[in-house]
Amino acid sequence: MGFLKGKTAIITGGGREVLQDGSCGSIGYGIATAFAKEGANLVLTGRNVKKLEGAKELEEKYGIKVLAVPADIHAGADNEAIAADVVKQAMDAFGRIDVLINNAQASASGVKLTDHTTEQFDLAVYSGLYATFYYMKACYPYLKETQGSVINFASGAGLFGNFGQCAYAAAKEGVRGLSRVAATEWGPDGINVNIVCPLAWTSQLEKFQNAYPDAFKANVKMPPMGHFGDVEKEIGRVCVQLASPDFKYMTGETITLEGGLGQRP
Repeated sequence: MGFLKGKTAIITGGGREVLQDGSCGSIGYGIATAFAKEGANLVLTGRNVKKLEGAKELEEKYGIKVLAVPADIHAGADNEAIAADVVKQAMDAFGRIDVLINNAQASASGVKLTDHTTEQFDLAVYSGLYATFYYMKACYPYLKETQGSVINFASGAGLFGNFGQCAYAAAKEGVRGLSRVAATEWGPDGINVNIVCPLAWTSQLEKFQNAYPDAFKANVKMPPMGHFGDVEKEIGRVCVQLASPDFKYMTGETITLEGGLGQRP
């Protein structure tokens, strides 16, 4: 067990998904695995109860505790209350929150801007940007107590304006702006806030390829490193480091984990 033993991490979109070849297909679950190996207790949220229950296997594997809480931030719901309930359950179960990872995101990727509906735009903005906003607000008092860390997930879709991803890109750039403001405002409280833009082969990317082959071909390229990221070792392990004491001085930064595709000035 590592430096996170006895600490608590909330990971949204943390359910277990499996690719066609049987390997892990969820960035959230890859992150959860990396944190479990360091001894962290986990609070995992998501819309799919079955996927959340699948993630409970981490308890037996690594001797930590997993609290799975079904939660869905969406248009028309009392979203502030939903996030607050997740945080209350986390505090009731573990008594502290050390890390918040906002990874959950749904979107209608592959649909052109002129064809996007309001419902599709709402899906991306609520599941990504609003969820990040509400969870950050709800977790703030407890992160202040532990001088914890926030890791928010954005995307190259926003950085580079990917074809067919207008709502997704807008939500993710909103997450980046929100994160930078929080880094400024929460720095005096000892909370660091950083952004990760990942590229890993996931079930979501697999579905994107099958549903929108033209948009997939326009957006997804093999990275210079010659492979897509491993959700645990190359995404999750970086998140572990961002939550470590060695990285407390880094805040408000966008880290691209895209194997060399995410290069920018």
